[in-house]
Formats: sequence, structure tokens, C-alpha cells
Amino acid sequence: MLKLALRNVFRQKLRTAMTLAAIVLGVIGLILSGGFVQDVYHNLGEALIHSKSGHLQVARAGFQEQGTRRPEKFLIERPESVTRLLAKQPEIEDVMARLNFSGLINNGRSDWPIIGEGVEPQKEAALGTELRFVEGRQLGKDDLYNLVLGEGVARTLKLRTGDRATLLLNTAEGALNTLEFEVVGTFQSFSKDYDARAIRIPLAAAHELLGTKGVNSLVISLKRTEDTRQVADALVRQLDGKQFEVKTWQELNDFYESTVALYDRQFGVLQFIILAMVLLAVANSVNMSVLERVGEFGTMMAMGNRSGAVFRLVMTESVLLGLCGATLGVVLGIMLAWVISAVGIPMPPPPNANRGYTAHIRVLPVTVLIAFSVGFLATVLAAPLPARRVSRTPVVDALRQNI
Repeated sequence: MLKLALRNVFRQKLRTAMTLAAIVLGVIGLILSGGFVQDVYHNLGEALIHSKSGHLQVARAGFQEQGTRRPEKFLIERPESVTRLLAKQPEIEDVMARLNFSGLINNGRSDWPIIGEGVEPQKEAALGTELRFVEGRQLGKDDLYNLVLGEGVARTLKLRTGDRATLLLNTAEGALNTLEFEVVGTFQSFSKDYDARAIRIPLAAAHELLGTKGVNSLVISLKRTEDTRQVADALVRQLDGKQFEVKTWQELNDFYESTVALYDRQFGVLQFIILAMVLLAVANSVNMSVLERVGEFGTMMAMGNRSGAVFRLVMTESVLLGLCGATLGVVLGIMLAWVISAVGIPMPPPPNANRGYTAHIRVLPVTVLIAFSVGFLATVLAAPLPARRVSRTPVVDALRQNI
């Protein structure tokens, strides 16, 4: 049966080539589009991790929901003991403390509301590889009364590197406190909204401003992003859930989850459209092939072959076409993905983002498997109806096609 099916497939070279072309183009389309979507996920995730959130954050329970308004109510008073516990995880590369605050920044002429963070400069510089400085530099280990600010803040207050600015905010006890800082850098993160309000100062200066030695969160940088969920689950088991909460970078960035949901739905629709196109194209080709060979099948049945043998022959031919087409599509799709990735795809800034990026086609096993399955299944699903119809054709009627 297999040998006969192979001979039949390659006997009609033109029709077989057209059928294979439909399968191959569908599989290539799925690999390229799926790889592009996966690259969007990867770039967006890494941009958020390495410009803002880190891979994981440990904070007092309830901080992420309620702490933005009153961060002084959610302080980790002895962060060193928690840091030592976190550092025992082999997947963790570094742990850095942040102290959040909100207040006003004054340039000597006007005020602007800001959300600020006291950070450990050296550690944040290692994490923030996606934080782009459009002017000046990052905070350094010797900085104390220096600050860096988002591009939106700098543009609104017309602050440049070397200018002086004053921070006015409430201490943990509710008193007003001010300190003057020198601007040493202006940054762009992934989010325009964040850059419109954000500033960063050294953690020691934040402690002085707020009158506390505590911190609001411990930001964790991992050696591999893929270990995020595993490490988060391990920390949840180790830490007291009544005192601490562990949030992954996906949970800290609602924008990412919304983007993934949107692209998943769009890609799902695309998969369905390609499946339907391949199915219709292959069904048309199989139908034409079967109708032209009715006399041949009649001869087979007249020689003693049962209708089930005819049905199996047509199905075997479709399975072979599907395997050949899907395999060829996967090979060509991967090659095209490598070529396109070597060149790169210039992309404009995404919504609410500051800058564009160069996209690539990420070839992941799951994307290749989906593309192969769609190409193969579309071909197999196109065959049963015409195979059933021709196998039930009366022998006499089928033989008349030979005249």
C-alpha cells in the first residue's frame, strides 16, 4: 500500500507540486508569524525586567495593591536578614533593595509630582541594561546627593545634566522634609508613563529623606528568565506568607499580560485562517485527483480489492503529502527565519513606549510543532470525504470512466 501510494503521489507531478506548495506556504507562514510573536514577547519581557521590575520582587504583604499610596506603611525593617535568605537560591544572581516614595520635585520655578525610588546604584546599573540614558550617566557608588530622572520629568521641568533640583516629601512619621540634588542623568525606560513621573536617588539619600532604614521591596535578578516561576514558588514556601509577598515580573507588569493575551488571540485567528486555506487548497487538489482516477479505482475493485483498500490508499497518499509538505515547510521556514533574523526587522515604538527596536524571528520548538501539525492535519482532514465517496462508487459506474 505504501509503495503504491508513493508512486501515485509522484506520478501527478504538477498537481502534487501545487498541493505541496499550499502546505509549505502555510507552514512557513505559521513559523514566521509565530516566531515574530514570540520575539515580541521576549523583547517586551526583557525590556520590562531590565529597565524597571527585575525578575522577582519580595515585599511586605499587600504592598503591591496598597503600598503605592502609603509606601511608608509597608517597610521591611530588617532587609539584610531577608537578603541573606534569598541569596541562598542558586538561580539568583543578585538582590537589591528599593525604597519607594512620592512627592514633589522643584526646579526653582515650578513643582512637578513624582514617584521616586531609592536604589543601590551599582546593583541597579547591572540590572538596568534596558534603561537607556539619553543624557548624562547612571548613578554611581560614590553618588549621594545626585539623582537621575525620566525623560518626561526632565522635559517638563527643563532640567539638564548639572542642574539642581529639590525634592519635597513626607517622612515616615508624616513630617515634611527636603533635600537638594544634582541631576546627573536622564533615562528612557520602556514606558512613557513611567518616565513622565519617575526619578531615582541613592538609597542612602532616600533613607535620609524619609527618616527610616527600611526598604519597600527587594528586587531579584535571576541568571535565567526561564527560572522565574520555579524560584518564585520556592520563595513562597520559604517566606512567611503573612508577612511577605513574592511577585513575578509578569504580575508586576499588567501591560505585558494584556499584550500577550492580545497577540495570542490574533495568532489563534491566524492559525485558523491558515488551517482553513490549506484545508481548502488541499481538498480541491485531492478532489480533482480522485475524480480523475475513478476508472483506476474501479479497475482495482474489479480485480478483487475491497472499497476499504481504495479508501486506505487515498488516505495514505494524503498522509504522505502532509508529511512531505509539512517537513519541507518546517525546513524552509527555519531557514527563512534565520535569514530574516540575521538582517533584522526595524520596528516602531510599541504603544506607550519611547523607542523602537529590531525584531527577529525566534524559532521555538512549540512554534515549529504547531506549524507542522497544522500543515499535516489540514492535509489529512481534506482526504476522508473524497476517499469515502470514491470508495463507495459502484464498480460498474467506476469502470465506465475508463471508456
